[in-house]
Amino acid sequence: METGAMPPFSAAAHVPLVSLRRVSRFYRPDRPSLFDISFDIHPGEFLYVSGVSGAGKSTLIRLLHCAEQPDTGSIAFLGHDVSRLEPKAISVLRRSMGVVFQDFRLIEDLSVEANVAVPLEVAGLSRARIRKRVAEVIERVGLGGRSREIAGTLSGGEQQRVAIARALASEPTLLLADEPTGSLDAFTADFILDLLEEATGRGAAVVLATHDRMLMAARPHRIVALEGGRMVGLTGDDRAPAAVGLQQVV
Repeated sequence: METGAMPPFSAAAHVPLVSLRRVSRFYRPDRPSLFDISFDIHPGEFLYVSGVSGAGKSTLIRLLHCAEQPDTGSIAFLGHDVSRLEPKAISVLRRSMGVVFQDFRLIEDLSVEANVAVPLEVAGLSRARIRKRVAEVIERVGLGGRSREIAGTLSGGEQQRVAIARALASEPTLLLADEPTGSLDAFTADFILDLLEEATGRGAAVVLATHDRMLMAARPHRIVALEGGRMVGLTGDDRAPAAVGLQQVV
């Protein structure tokens, strides 16, 4: 494929959805935010990225979202090196992603339905399809009947549900969530995790950044553990140098 050409971003069973190879990201020359990170993400997988605050979790989420580029190493989506893609192709790629930001990033003076519709409008769907999909996903997150309420008037847990609905609306291939349950009560956190796990059932990959050991113990999935920007553990991968337990990677 010619460098920068529009790639066919469609899943193939034999190709990892995402491949990171020796990825590093420096904001300061003497202190990498991420250093020499390598692992794969496969369709239908639920993956935790664990570590304390400052470990590099949010940086990794931004790199996976193509909001930033690595300083060294490579990130490939379905075999396509992101660094070789033109901005238009990256824009198309990002349409296949859903993101739940730590601070929600809702448009607070717009309604719930208007917020959820944003990725569908960007994708160019018809108004009829947008209305149908928005209604479905708002109902799915438990906010049926509240679609016209202004997002900024909702509680924190309700805003988090709107953020989840927006991320799910386009049925993304890759769903990224940065500490999505950090400030929520146990009931709402469980509800949101149910929604994220359901997404893997239709083949989406979910990457959830968290420092919550109890969450990872209660809902075990593969874990990439970060410490000081370095990968110090990787569970559930035969290529890892040694099997590591949950207590070693969180």
